[in-house]
Amino acid sequence: MKNPLNRRLPRELKAELPKYLIIFLFFVMTISAVSGFLISDYSLQKATDESFEKFKIEHGNFEYARRPSAEELTAVESEGGIKVYENFYKEELVQSFDCQDCTFRVFGERKDIDLVDVWEGKLPGTDSELGIDRLFAKNHDLSVGGKIKFADKEFTISGIVALSDYSCLFQNPSDMMFDNDKFGVGVLTDAGFASVREDHIHYSYSWLYNDKPSGETAEKDAAEELVKTLSAHGTVEQFIPAYSNKAIQFALNDMKGDSMGIVIFLYIVVMILAFVFSITISNTITREAGTIGTLRASGYKRSELVRHYMILPMLSLAAGAVVGNVLGYTLLNDIFAAAYLNSYSLLTYETIFTPEAFVKTTLIPFGLMFLINLIMLVTKLRLSPLRFLRHDLRRNGRKKAFRLNTKIPIMIRFRLRVIFQNLPNYIMIFVGVLFAEFMMMFSLIFGPMLDTFQDNTVDNLLAGCQYILKVPAPTETEGAEAYTAASLKTIGSETGIIEEDVTLYGIAPDSKYVTVSSGKGRVDISTAYHKKYQVDIGDTIRLKDQYGGKIYEFTVGGYYEYPAIIAVFMDKDELNSAMGLEEGYFNAYFSDSTIEDIPEKYIATRITETELTKTSRQLMRSMGSMMIVFTLFGSIIYVLVIYLLAKIIIEKNTQSISMTKILGYNNGEINSLYIHSTTIVTLLSLVIGLILGDRLLSIVMFEVFKGYSGWFEYTMPIEVVLKVLGLGVVTYLAVVLILSRKVKKIPLGEALKNTE
Repeated sequence: MKNPLNRRLPRELKAELPKYLIIFLFFVMTISAVSGFLISDYSLQKATDESFEKFKIEHGNFEYARRPSAEELTAVESEGGIKVYENFYKEELVQSFDCQDCTFRVFGERKDIDLVDVWEGKLPGTDSELGIDRLFAKNHDLSVGGKIKFADKEFTISGIVALSDYSCLFQNPSDMMFDNDKFGVGVLTDAGFASVREDHIHYSYSWLYNDKPSGETAEKDAAEELVKTLSAHGTVEQFIPAYSNKAIQFALNDMKGDSMGIVIFLYIVVMILAFVFSITISNTITREAGTIGTLRASGYKRSELVRHYMILPMLSLAAGAVVGNVLGYTLLNDIFAAAYLNSYSLLTYETIFTPEAFVKTTLIPFGLMFLINLIMLVTKLRLSPLRFLRHDLRRNGRKKAFRLNTKIPIMIRFRLRVIFQNLPNYIMIFVGVLFAEFMMMFSLIFGPMLDTFQDNTVDNLLAGCQYILKVPAPTETEGAEAYTAASLKTIGSETGIIEEDVTLYGIAPDSKYVTVSSGKGRVDISTAYHKKYQVDIGDTIRLKDQYGGKIYEFTVGGYYEYPAIIAVFMDKDELNSAMGLEEGYFNAYFSDSTIEDIPEKYIATRITETELTKTSRQLMRSMGSMMIVFTLFGSIIYVLVIYLLAKIIIEKNTQSISMTKILGYNNGEINSLYIHSTTIVTLLSLVIGLILGDRLLSIVMFEVFKGYSGWFEYTMPIEVVLKVLGLGVVTYLAVVLILSRKVKKIPLGEALKNTE
């Protein structure tokens, strides 16, 4: 070795192996997780972006109440500046396997628009073959060659496919959550499609603009004009421009939002690591002050010492970056891609190694660590060699110790001195504990919140089943009660929350299912509406028509105990009047028993427990496994931060600990002075972190769930508190055992070194 200082590096590495190993593991975990996530995310995003042109995805779709004539469609195309394609579908309950309330939607052949991507097998070739959505097949253990039955007809699965306009399985445009468990899609040959009964056929058409509007504003303006044209030629049942079609856009938007969130998470972790670095560097300079003074007095330049003390930290970071990227681009990339593929019906894709991910996950954090190291070392090494030899490293001269009341017992005063002398370390312990606790609380509370939402939904069902009709139809079913159902939307610009569907119930007088307490001219709102939108009695709520844009205003007169669903309840005649419907009109039934005497062709929707709990079921399926990762990551961060900083505190006080041994204190008593001080700070951090984390989490959870349909009541179950505290205490006890061994190994002769 040309530089004699380099001979110290192996010894320094051996002596400080735990510290550098922790830094290495920190970087490995962070880079592998984030790079793996971003690579999978970018790869899937690219495949989805390219699919719009590759698979000729529609610019929108609409549905008429009846099948329009060829002349009417020609007029729509001419006046609207679009090309219209038939995209009829039929929707039936699955009959072939145990899947209560599973609905399957089938389309005919797709040759010109919304093409189909084949994952496995082939597209159907006969009228008895079916191409089935990959995710629905996976969730129900269906494979190529298997059978599925609906509409009293059995089909053989010829291929596992993805429909380009159903990357996310939303059954209805008003749904705020997709459902790949109870809802599936597939394609048949035209002959196979014609062989399915037409009880639930939907006259749906997809369109492509002749000249696609450029920009979101232009596209919205074009859609507003188009819906007027469509309305002039028939009764529009449904109108969904592609930019607002969640079945097309939700997955892509979610992936883009996730990539931003994970990068923010990365830089939060990097900031914590940066502060830990600054403390470790400061401790290293303090511990080796005499050596540094000797080297400087021997002629070594400040720049040479800076380079020397940067080698090991940067090598540990470089090794962590290499290992982290290898894991991220291989194992974790597949894991995160699988998490998306288990949630969304995405098209086939290829893994892309993007430079942007490498820059964000490796170069920027590595550069930040390099700058922090450099700045700290340059700042610390500005002192004269004599100051280092004297161990006088204070930049502003000696400061008097903080005066403590002599009435405080000596042992308590001693512990307080230890805390005050190591305050920066203890502040970082608090920050690390708070961050780790927040991650653990977030992951542990997710399940209970979804369970609470589901329990509230099930326990407060208005009826065993609700039937929404296409047209009024009589029934002789005992206990069935007619009501009027309508759907309006909240106004996002006024509420500050994304637009959400609100169900309006027009209840018959003396109803046995729902009791409306408000008087004439007022409405009851569900308790979910009251809590989510902070609407009180006497306030006026404004809702809008989904397509026409008409604004409706209602005065709140009371609350109805309906804790999970956003709804408005009023007298049936008042709702009919408000919506411009004739007196006595109804379009729905409450019933606790199955209604069997209404023809299927008149039933639009059945609202059951399955339908109302799809949000909680899907979120648990989609994100349940990710919560385990958050818990694990939070626990590891907690252990690493506590151990590293507590170790630094022990090392910083090595000389004092050695002196107490000379004075006759045993290891247990020394632990009570130094380690117990850290224990006090850690336990206080755990308790304060729980309080602050609870308040912060209530805000975060509101932001997370406000875009979903319904109201997710935030509560902090006592079992979550006990789990977080228990996990924190148990892991800290393991750290204490390690630190106790370190205290035991400090020799008595250490007190004779570095004396002034």
